[in-house]
Amino acid sequence: MNEKKERMIFDVTYQPQVRTVRDTQRIMLDVIIATIPIVGFGVYRFGWHVLLLVLSSMAAAVFFEWAYRRLLKKSISIDDLSAAVTGLLLVMVLPPQTPVWMAVIGDFFAIVIVKQLYGGIGKNFLNPALAGRAFLTASYSGVLTIVVIDGVTAATPLGFLKAGNPMPFTLAQSFFGAIPGSIGEISSFAILAGAAYLIARKVIRWRIPAAVIGTVFFVSLIFGHSGYGHLDWALQNVCAGGVMFTGIFMATDYSTSPVTINGQILYGIGIGLLTMLIRYFGGYAEGCSYAILIMNLCTWAIDKACHRRQFGVSRAEFAAQKKAKKEAVS
Repeated sequence: MNEKKERMIFDVTYQPQVRTVRDTQRIMLDVIIATIPIVGFGVYRFGWHVLLLVLSSMAAAVFFEWAYRRLLKKSISIDDLSAAVTGLLLVMVLPPQTPVWMAVIGDFFAIVIVKQLYGGIGKNFLNPALAGRAFLTASYSGVLTIVVIDGVTAATPLGFLKAGNPMPFTLAQSFFGAIPGSIGEISSFAILAGAAYLIARKVIRWRIPAAVIGTVFFVSLIFGHSGYGHLDWALQNVCAGGVMFTGIFMATDYSTSPVTINGQILYGIGIGLLTMLIRYFGGYAEGCSYAILIMNLCTWAIDKACHRRQFGVSRAEFAAQKKAKKEAVS
């Protein structure tokens, strides 16, 4: 009887079991901490309206998640901070002149439509913040495709690159953030500081960001553009747009990125290639946000293709298992 009782106590469903103090709340808090230098630089560069946008967006995202789950009588999950992070990241990819009400609309789309209607955290197949930005861009393109600084409309560096015009900003200005652009995307220095914290805390791995940034760099280095040196063109493509921020903070989203090692590299390369395809041949000067959303839809296929054989299973047995699954599907 005692043996049976002990066996019942220690019987578990999934193995191995790992005990850790890190949970979703801790991970999301680390992401918020990592964005502090980015938000701080945004406030310094564009003014206090940025801080108002950040706080309003985070509050709206939390409210929408609370209201949705309360209305449907589901457990309240706002204490995991995922909604707050969605509101924060959404603002980071918006221009500094974005009205608060517009950011709130984006929060509603990101939280209710993209996240909660598909089951909540971990079940969404698109990055909520990027989906919210794409929705706002489609709805209010006149506001979100320009940047206004001190009441003056300014063309972004990618706009100059897209048109092939001489770049009025040096590489140092692009790296440190003395350029117009979205709030969280202009300072590569601040972004790298946040990335170093996330990697040190083991919140993200280096593979996806390295694959995204490396692919954009090498494609632009190889193909270049008339009027620019190949190296200058490549470095400006990396530093002057959203590649750094979205590649580090958005592409690494747990729910929408692959879990296999080879899959993560392939996923990052795909994002980089689609980004440059849009920049070279599309009508949009940016492209990284849409590239990530497209690759989000391919994550399940990438993981399936890159699925590793189990420990103790021979290559022949693994191949036979894959063949049997294909035959069962067909």
